[in-house]
Amino acid sequence: MKPLNDTITACPPSGIRKFFDIAAEMDDVISLGVGEPDFVTPWRIREAGIYALEHGYTTYTGNSGLAQLRRLICDDLSSRYDAHYAWDSECLITTGVSEGLDLALRVLLNPGEEVIVPEPCYVAYQPCVSFAGGTPVGVATRAEDSFAIDVAAIEAAVTPRTKAILIGSPANPTGAVQPVEVLRDLVRLAERHDLYLVSDEIYDRLTYTGSHTCLGAVPGARERTVVLGGFSKAQAMTGWRVGWLAAPRAIAELCVRVHQYTMLCAPHVSQVAAVEALTSAEGDVTEMVADYDRRRRVFVKGLREIGLECPEPAGAFYAFPSIRSSGLSSEEFAERLLKAESVAVVPGSVFGPSGEGHIRCSYATALPQLEQAVERMGRFLQSL
Repeated sequence: MKPLNDTITACPPSGIRKFFDIAAEMDDVISLGVGEPDFVTPWRIREAGIYALEHGYTTYTGNSGLAQLRRLICDDLSSRYDAHYAWDSECLITTGVSEGLDLALRVLLNPGEEVIVPEPCYVAYQPCVSFAGGTPVGVATRAEDSFAIDVAAIEAAVTPRTKAILIGSPANPTGAVQPVEVLRDLVRLAERHDLYLVSDEIYDRLTYTGSHTCLGAVPGARERTVVLGGFSKAQAMTGWRVGWLAAPRAIAELCVRVHQYTMLCAPHVSQVAAVEALTSAEGDVTEMVADYDRRRRVFVKGLREIGLECPEPAGAFYAFPSIRSSGLSSEEFAERLLKAESVAVVPGSVFGPSGEGHIRCSYATALPQLEQAVERMGRFLQSL
């Protein structure tokens, strides 16, 4: 038979799912692997979804999504971050942030054009660039710099085929929040080389030290930036599959064009629930974020006490400790820890070459389990 798509065939399965699937077959496993809140979606949001089902909100919406939801998102961006987008022409409701990323890259890229991706980075970034016909170019960041983007290294990677830079802040897997000075320098670089910027800000509300900066609000960025966000993390709505994209009209219109042929619209019920999340659930979000912050401080302190160097994660809900002192590769460490102590973590190598020597630990789980995980990890390190 004729061969299948070369790009997709060459793409390895997600390294995150591999360890999650292994852990699912074991007993008494503490999983620090998958980046999903352990909170159930707040009741008032669930109640809005139930109301929507009971009252027949089971049809398509317009391709761009509910007007009320787009207004609320744009109002929130304006009031919270001073980032201004027209709800009716520059905002699209997507089926999760993942679809927004796919749409942005498909619209921005022609075959063979390059996208610079600072890494360690979320496992989907580089495959999505490839699926859109582009070529991902990884540029390392370092734990010694708190995984801040090295703008000089980014500029050194620019070639005549470079089209865009893709970043996530707060970041998965490192928890790094890019300083506003770095973002300003990144925008100036993009202006010098006429590049687009794609900013994944799904963890914007999960910022613990300092404040989040929306890239679309940085002077000079708006005309060349696609901002991605959603409800999965801060509002604990992973399974509802509702996100959003904000971009200049020319980009947003083409994103809608692809969206209308491939996804049509995000789920109607989920959009109604997202409206409730923005209008009535701020208190719930504040409580969940405060809880993550408590877990963050306890967990990172525990990792350091058992001898693992761990940069301070300023956002998201991940710690990214170094395991170089163990003498093991990150994959060996994760496999042996899972077998010996039933703690599931993700090898840093799946997030790019500069992730080697680290493991990703999600602290989006109950504090007693985190404390027990640290105890088991300490025992494992002593056994080495």
